Amino acid sequence: MGNGVREGQVDFKRQDAEPVTSTHLPSEDNQEKKKVLNSLMSGALAGAVAKTAVAPLDRTKIMFQVSSKRFSAKEAYRLIYRTYLNEGFWSLWRGNSATMVRVIPYAAIQFCAHEEYKQLLGSYYGFQGKALTPFPRFIAGSLAGTTAAMLTYPLDMVRARMAVTPKEMYSNIVHVFIRISREEGLKTLYRGFTPTILGVIPYAGLSFFTYETLKKLHADHSGKLQPSPPERLLFGACAGLIGQSASYPLDVVRRRMQTAGVMGHTYSSILLTMQEIIREEGLIRGLYKGLSMNWVKGPIAVGISFTTFDLTQILLRKLQHSTNVER
Repeated sequence: MGNGVREGQVDFKRQDAEPVTSTHLPSEDNQEKKKVLNSLMSGALAGAVAKTAVAPLDRTKIMFQVSSKRFSAKEAYRLIYRTYLNEGFWSLWRGNSATMVRVIPYAAIQFCAHEEYKQLLGSYYGFQGKALTPFPRFIAGSLAGTTAAMLTYPLDMVRARMAVTPKEMYSNIVHVFIRISREEGLKTLYRGFTPTILGVIPYAGLSFFTYETLKKLHADHSGKLQPSPPERLLFGACAGLIGQSASYPLDVVRRRMQTAGVMGHTYSSILLTMQEIIREEGLIRGLYKGLSMNWVKGPIAVGISFTTFDLTQILLRKLQHSTNVER
């Protein structure tokens, strides 16, 4: 009888354990795949909507960044108006197709990577399921931006070239790649890569850090789990303002190095580029040229981007939940 009882217990445990191992892990795996896919889709949409909304301002900013012309709001307006008269309304979005080719994978990778880095750092620091402390919050944003920039940089180079050249020079994105490769060499596609990465670290780090921090402070003080869409836009605008102001000089250097081949300049390094800009145009007027426009464009774009990402994530989760309930 003793043996019979033991055997019965062993059989009972075995039967109880088997369904857990066979069904639980695949379910977790599917949930993780859905989460990654949701992040990629939400990030792609967020980037596309945000960049399209500010494309005319973005193109105008780049044209000032790569020239020695003095920037002012009046001059920016004149440039936009002149472009509209000479090339038509849709010319204000010239280069936006290249921007979309770059920004959709860039934003998708950045937002998805941020979610994954948050999870990894949360596990490492023991904050699983809770908000990260300030330093890991900054690191998660910096790593996400760096990952996205490294994987999509040549597309950013192409987009900058299309923004500052007449349409007769480059007919489409593929044409830009072919001409740069043939006339300037493949290495040119990565010109300006170092200042880009150096700029992305504070930009992405501070942007994600500011947005996540403001959401946490809002939840702590208001008692609401989620901010409203206008509040998200405001938090994102603050994040964009801080992030872009901190990294702007490196953005100017990056654009100069990217467009050197078509603007008649030769820039061999970050320091030499900075020195030449300061010598010819001055510190503030050179390295911070167009910053005031960025204070308009940046907060709008980042606010739209973060808000679109969050709301799309919430919508996709609700759709998946309702599908699971129906099943």
